[in-house]
Amino acid sequence: MNVTDYNIMKKMSLMKNICIVKTGSTFSATRADFNDFEDWIISRLDLTQSSPFTVNVQAGESLPDLRACDGIILTGSHSMVTDEDVWSQKTAQWLRDVVHQKIPLLAICYGHQLLAKSLGGVSDYHPNGMEIGTVEIKLTEDIQDDPLFCELPDRLFAHTIHSQTVLELPCCAVKLAYNSHDENHAFRIGKCAWGVQFHPEFTRAIMNAYIEEVAKTEKFDVEQKQKLLEQLQETEESNALLKKFESLVGQY
Repeated sequence: MNVTDYNIMKKMSLMKNICIVKTGSTFSATRADFNDFEDWIISRLDLTQSSPFTVNVQAGESLPDLRACDGIILTGSHSMVTDEDVWSQKTAQWLRDVVHQKIPLLAICYGHQLLAKSLGGVSDYHPNGMEIGTVEIKLTEDIQDDPLFCELPDRLFAHTIHSQTVLELPCCAVKLAYNSHDENHAFRIGKCAWGVQFHPEFTRAIMNAYIEEVAKTEKFDVEQKQKLLEQLQETEESNALLKKFESLVGQY
């Protein structure tokens, strides 16, 4: 083995293997313009430290051996947790092992709802309907002792698009965030498993595209749609959670 090969192997051994569990895809038009959920997540990671790989469970790919995962990120989906698709139920069972083995986990939107449900919480349709757009989120006092959220202010803005939500947290969960629409916008289970209802991977442009697509079926009136578009902004603080999560991988 020459010096170059040795240095490459040494670097690879120090890389964090982060598995992105893909539970769905965005709209085809949005994907054509901006790529997909896993691409947005990867774009926010430091690829000099991490080696992300994607497993598309919705498409039937097998969940990985946990020994191959230093950290795990679950994507959002246009599916509904209450549909209890076979792939989703298998993922829920797998998540219980992830939490038990204390592998750092960040579950986004659909993933957030599935994580809560898998551990005894209740996820279902929100009684007040869809939340969409750039919204203000408030953080609880428990973020002070939380390794992922501790550096954030007590309020921040984030992008959201969801019709289902976590109605009841698992009994062992620590509530970290909420707002006027959602009682449970973020939580932690154990030391290193987090669920976030909002999308830390979204940009303003992606959120704009979602509003345009959803408006085709939700039939927003002109004023409602215009208000949603006017309220859009970049969300640097919530976006930063992905890189912060990456920094925590390997510490547990």
